[in-house]
Amino acid sequence: MSTSERNPELPDPYRPARESVRETLIERQIREAMEEGAFDHLPHQGARLPLEDDSAAGDWAMAHRMLRNAGAAPPWIESDKAVRALLDERDRLLARAPHRSEAGRARDRAELARIVDAANLAIERVNAEAPTDRQHRRRLDLATELDRLERATQGEVADGG
Repeated sequence: MSTSERNPELPDPYRPARESVRETLIERQIREAMEEGAFDHLPHQGARLPLEDDSAAGDWAMAHRMLRNAGAAPPWIESDKAVRALLDERDRLLARAPHRSEAGRARDRAELARIVDAANLAIERVNAEAPTDRQHRRRLDLATELDRLERATQGEVADGG
């Protein structure tokens, strides 16, 4: 095969590929639009676009968006935050239990009873407000929690609950 003959199976090196011509056309259109200032006043310019997927919210999408923009959440989620805060407080009490004196242990038992009562009230609120039973929580049992406190006092690792 001479240098003037071309293999038809290979792309012609003197003819630009269709993709590169198309890419060049698109790039040129974008460049021209930028020069004309078409992109100057777009929202979120210079920042990441916010991801707002409310597809699972259905009819409640607008309400959820308004709550989110106001820095709030649906009532059952706010109630669940209160439950989680009380459970964190319980866990901190259990974590410090091995280092407490006898008088401190008596205060811890009273404090744990207060936390369990408050958590159960918050759990009832979550269970009443949650849209489905998948978001429901089980109430805490005071006897079980006091047993966990006693085991934590003796240095045993408290199981999750």
